[in-house]
Amino acid sequence: MKPVIVVHGGAKDIAVDKMAANQAGCLAAVEAGWQVLRQGGCAAAAVEAAICVLESDQTFNSGFGSTMNSDGEVEVDAAMMAGVTLAWGAVAAVQGVRHPISVAHKIMEDKPRLLVAKSGERFALEHGLELCPKEDLVSPEQYQEWKSGVEVVDRPNTVGCVALDVNGNLVAGTSTGGTTGQPQGRVGDTALVGCGLYADNRLGACSTTGDGESIIPVVLAKTAIDGLAAGSHPQQAAQQAIDTLVERVEGEAGCILLDRQGRIGWAYNSSAMAIAYMTDGLPAPVVFTGQEQPQSTAAIASSGGLH
Repeated sequence: MKPVIVVHGGAKDIAVDKMAANQAGCLAAVEAGWQVLRQGGCAAAAVEAAICVLESDQTFNSGFGSTMNSDGEVEVDAAMMAGVTLAWGAVAAVQGVRHPISVAHKIMEDKPRLLVAKSGERFALEHGLELCPKEDLVSPEQYQEWKSGVEVVDRPNTVGCVALDVNGNLVAGTSTGGTTGQPQGRVGDTALVGCGLYADNRLGACSTTGDGESIIPVVLAKTAIDGLAAGSHPQQAAQQAIDTLVERVEGEAGCILLDRQGRIGWAYNSSAMAIAYMTDGLPAPVVFTGQEQPQSTAAIASSGGLH
């Protein structure tokens, strides 16, 4: 099986002066994950490597640079799911964890469960994962945003990744800092299997982003996967999932989708969504920042993403 990896940096408005940073961040993330895959590494390790890059980049709303809640603190959520066994792991509303995706990965390897707040932090400590003072996850931009009480309009939402490895295994991952000024302890879609992510080796893998309270009731990730089960191409299934959200609830969202054959699709109803991907047949990773949405299917096809 030829490996494939796709990452997204969140669906929302992206200002012109932030386009380059979003492109660079997504490219760095996909390159980190691809490095794992091209050496024969597993999809879970590739997804973790890619998302760790995004969690370290203050351009994105995950890890360092996450939005701040109503108490002026960063609380992060993350999840991972493996398609071969349907194993999953997630954390929500945790503080002082450098890479929440690494905690979710470790939980997935232990046993399926969602650990919230102190229990997630304790798990990270007990398993030797990287912790930090909770203040270290606050970027200057996010502090000024919280202090002013005005949300930055181009702040992206959840970041994520889907990957297919040489053994044919699919994995999906997500990570987020939530929404600016959210109530302490609020949990969105990111940590919820079926909503923020889903992976099944028989069908595909999906990672979503956007307004959690809109994504949850339409079970967006599973809805996209169900489109694959009905025989749709990933591009069509992704668009159908977003159309379902638009028809049933208010809100913005996006998703990236990868099927068992390594075919790629994505869709969103926000003005932009930063995406990068790499396949075995490409000379270098491809990145989009969302302005290409009306031509996304043709653009992917012309660059080798649609098979």
